[in-house]
Amino acid sequence: MQEEEKITTEAQQAVSAPEAQQPEAQQPEAQQTEAVESVADRVRIISPFRLVMKRFFRSRLCVAGLIMFVFLLLFSFLGPVFVGWQEEEVDRTGTEVRYSYRIMEAEDEAGNKYTVYTDSLIMSDINSNAAPFTYSKATSDKAARLHVLGTDQNGRDIFVRLMYGGRLSILLSFLVVLIYTIIGIILGGLAGYFGKWVDMVIMRIVDILNCIPSLPILLIIGAILESTEVSADLRIYIMMACLALLSWTGVARLVRGQILFLREQEYMVATEALGFSPSRKIFRHLIPNVMPQLIVSMTLGLGSIILYEATLSFIGLGVPPEAASWGQMVQSAVGNTAILNYYVECWLPAGIMIILAVLAFNFIGDGLRDALDPKMKR
Repeated sequence: MQEEEKITTEAQQAVSAPEAQQPEAQQPEAQQTEAVESVADRVRIISPFRLVMKRFFRSRLCVAGLIMFVFLLLFSFLGPVFVGWQEEEVDRTGTEVRYSYRIMEAEDEAGNKYTVYTDSLIMSDINSNAAPFTYSKATSDKAARLHVLGTDQNGRDIFVRLMYGGRLSILLSFLVVLIYTIIGIILGGLAGYFGKWVDMVIMRIVDILNCIPSLPILLIIGAILESTEVSADLRIYIMMACLALLSWTGVARLVRGQILFLREQEYMVATEALGFSPSRKIFRHLIPNVMPQLIVSMTLGLGSIILYEATLSFIGLGVPPEAASWGQMVQSAVGNTAILNYYVECWLPAGIMIILAVLAFNFIGDGLRDALDPKMKR
């Protein structure tokens, strides 16, 4: 009996042993599950847009370019609201103007050469070439107003014209870039999707336009417009439209190359099976995948268009003298040594604004190119 009781006790212990050991065997799995859940709670999913913005703002040059761009926008579009002068308003409060004329070159007894000048003091009705931070004279209907950068030779406030010049330059650059980007997207998308003779015709047109130098063509067009007596206000817009028609080739090549790669992807095979129209395939499924590269191209193109506009205004084919433009303000010093040497406030701030605008767009373009690159690890 004792042996039977002993055997029964050992059997019961053998049966209860796995049950006692079962929680110990399951304990590591439970701990592992809790660890996975705690890691999942600490992980934050970042959207592609936020990832791009994080990469963009990580670069100091990109942030500097964005700050300069915001400054130019506020200066050009919001600044004239807080200044008491208009773009073409002339300060007619009058001032005394001293003119110096060179008479002759002479030489003293010691052989030293010198120049003889004569001065004349004239009372002018226009407050021309006023010094920076001076005021106009108060009149019966208007109080004295400040000229932050003085006035030009025609009595117009330089600081206000600098603002309006930035407004014109930025609007024209955005308009030109938008026009040639749309043309490039349409023609590049058709060439890349259809291929064959469509691709051949469009790419041969691109090759022909790439062989044409833009600036000489614009000079010829400007001379033709001047001979046909086209108004100066309309001339700059016609010139910019011609520039847009000559600048779409780069965008077309970019879009064509990307579509040649994307049209072989699996989702395009699915759109083919679903029977989508070619226009829907191109503009709803292919072009959106090319937008990161297009944004970078547009941003970098803004700086070059501003330089083109400044160049055309500098050589006299841009905006009329009455309107304000950065290039036209720099052009005022051409052939006038007095303004070039003694009135640097008439042209130097406009040159600085052109440099800031081009640098801002180039910095932003470089930052977007790095931020939108999927191969970037940092």
